[in-house]
Amino acid sequence: MTSTAVSATPGADEPAASKPVDPRRRAVDALMRLAAIRPWDAIELPDIASEAGLTLAELRGLFPSKLAMLGGITRIVDDAVLAESTGELAAEPIRERLFDLVMRRLDAMEPYKAGLRRIAPAIRRDPLALAALNKGAVNSWRYMLASAGIPTEDSLGHLRVQGAVLLMARVSEVWLDDDEPELSRTMARLDSELKTAGRIMARVEDVHRLTAPLRGIARALCSGRPLKARRRERAASGEENDDYAPAI
Repeated sequence: MTSTAVSATPGADEPAASKPVDPRRRAVDALMRLAAIRPWDAIELPDIASEAGLTLAELRGLFPSKLAMLGGITRIVDDAVLAESTGELAAEPIRERLFDLVMRRLDAMEPYKAGLRRIAPAIRRDPLALAALNKGAVNSWRYMLASAGIPTEDSLGHLRVQGAVLLMARVSEVWLDDDEPELSRTMARLDSELKTAGRIMARVEDVHRLTAPLRGIARALCSGRPLKARRRERAASGEENDDYAPAI
């Protein structure tokens, strides 16, 4: 009985390092190895497939484009950060929770730093690529903020998420050129950006509170409730039938 169970799971006793790497991860890693030594525009799809040990058909089944592979880094980083989320900072101020999130993301991005450093200038010149990557980043940070207990689904949630995306982008610009082990320049930029973001969100929340009555009136006008109320008043006063009197 025992021997049968063991033989049914070959390789169960092999070290974890010998397990095959997920092909999507292989493709992303291959792209980033090439990006570290070649210009972004000089990397062709067959090059990536060959570097990853995949056929071109297999690569097509994994990713529709080179840009999608670049976006795959976001998913890899998300998985790493979410796997480490413990809720230990739940009682800390939002600023501290955001600081922790950004630094953990940068740690997870470290293996790809050389490639990202060379890719960044080319991507910044391509508005369509930036828009596509921003969409992925928004989805990513929705989960990041949720993992830190920061609301994302209320009326200001989309602003918090997009603000976090912009903050991460601005900090990453410094991180890409910061080779100090302590990342002192990166942390200084992060601290500055968090202070600015805090001031902006405080003003936005103040305006949101102050304009709450106006938004209520606007919703009432759009829903047609004033018209219905007027009709009820006219019906009560016997004027309702005047609306349907034939023209003479």
